Amino acid sequence: MNKLLIIEDDLALSAILARRLGKQGFECKICHHASDSLLMARQFFPTHIVLDMKLADHNGLSLIKPLRQLLPHVHMVLLTGFASIATAVEAIRLGADNYLAKPVDTQTLLNALSVTAETTTYDAIGEQPLTPKRVEWEHIQQVLANNNGNVSETARQLGMHRRTLQRKLLKKPTADNR
Repeated sequence: MNKLLIIEDDLALSAILARRLGKQGFECKICHHASDSLLMARQFFPTHIVLDMKLADHNGLSLIKPLRQLLPHVHMVLLTGFASIATAVEAIRLGADNYLAKPVDTQTLLNALSVTAETTTYDAIGEQPLTPKRVEWEHIQQVLANNNGNVSETARQLGMHRRTLQRKLLKKPTADNR
């Protein structure tokens, strides 16, 4: 049986993931704190891990290497609400098998969990080249995340007016107009 450790601080989301993936044949355990994740991984010995990038006061990226060292053959998927190319590249470089943006549907997550390191496809990044609008959007999201959502500080760092930034944030590029 596949054993899945869900490391997610959002109680509702972690319960939904456990319920959905439990129906797909996974034995699920949930960990809500980064500080408990390594101990739980050592005790539960999962075959798969779903790791949130933002864990209260911790960054999930910092857990990838220790989890990978503890469980070298685990299938690890990083979930994030702040998707960007930079964090996707960093997650894969650190040892995650896949990187998905929230919200994620069950089938997409199942596909990501079944991918092995040899056959990893970078669906989160996309096969088609990104348009300049999409690259700008990703960069803005990264700077905004680094500023903990502070729009004024993000606008200052990007050298644009706050209202201009707010307008850009409202115009998220869709899959159709990448």
